Amino acid sequence: MIPLSVLDLSFVTSATPPSRALANSIDLARHVDELGYERYWLAEHHSLPSVASSAPEILIGQIAAVTKNIRVGAGGVMLTNHAPLMVAERFKMLAALFPGRIDLGLGRAPGTDQVTAYALRRRLETRQGDDFLERLQELISWESRDFPENHPFRNVFAMPSDAPLPPIWLLGSSNYSSELAAMVGAGYAFAHHFSDFDGIAAMLSYRSKFKEGGWRDAPYGILTVAAVVAETDEEADRLASSWDLNWLRRRRGELLPYPSPSEALAFSYSADERARVKEHRSRLFVGSPETVARGLRAIAAATKADEMMITSPLFDHQARRRSYDLLATEWGLAKASQKQATHA
Repeated sequence: MIPLSVLDLSFVTSATPPSRALANSIDLARHVDELGYERYWLAEHHSLPSVASSAPEILIGQIAAVTKNIRVGAGGVMLTNHAPLMVAERFKMLAALFPGRIDLGLGRAPGTDQVTAYALRRRLETRQGDDFLERLQELISWESRDFPENHPFRNVFAMPSDAPLPPIWLLGSSNYSSELAAMVGAGYAFAHHFSDFDGIAAMLSYRSKFKEGGWRDAPYGILTVAAVVAETDEEADRLASSWDLNWLRRRRGELLPYPSPSEALAFSYSADERARVKEHRSRLFVGSPETVARGLRAIAAATKADEMMITSPLFDHQARRRSYDLLATEWGLAKASQKQATHA
């Protein structure tokens, strides 16, 4: 049985303001920690009305402080938005406060639109083109201390200097990040929940090209998927209708809080929109615990995933808690089974 983990975007809904969404994230983290999930990652998005998670490192500290066993990390920090030294210091501080429980996932995209990305970086030194690899090398150098003898950063130290940089994971939705993660020997997480790229190809490429001697001794791939679990297939389908409408709105360029199932089911789709929504729905795992677990096991086997990370895009917070609860029990997480027996 491979581990299950959680990716949380702190969903803002038409009934849940951003501040409440953040509180819900802390509540959900406590819940899945008790169920036996492996890790809890927070996303970084900006100026998106349906997502409250804009500063994952702050939420990581809050969640790590109220949980006991689960690893907590960024899924991920968008490195193009930040000075590598700042990222190193923030995560070394988290590692010092919560030893052995912090992960650092890194993404290439800004996590927002071009105007907001410009606002995030306009006071920073900018370079033409994609400078992710350069930023990654600098971030690693703050830990390895391998700046050249005459480099201006050689006598600068990322503090706290006695705390290690947490394990680095590269996040991706294409083959680029899988090959880069393999090249530097880092962990890799593929975003199946929104990518149109073939996740099987990306995950297998990462594993086959992995080079030892980097951050890990062996490859470790996480497959991130969207899943909605309820007691029945029919109820899960109703709950997932919110995701359908939210996806369609974003495709239209309409950025709004996450809609309720009632709003989604009352929406007037054109025939073309229904066809597009149906095609996109095929990427989600929706249904009863048995239905979803069967689908997850199949894609885990095809991708040779070492771990499954679940994001559950649900309007109602209690339904989201229940979704993770049902999946944990069906998957056979030990703590979920113990909790169910206690409440029986």
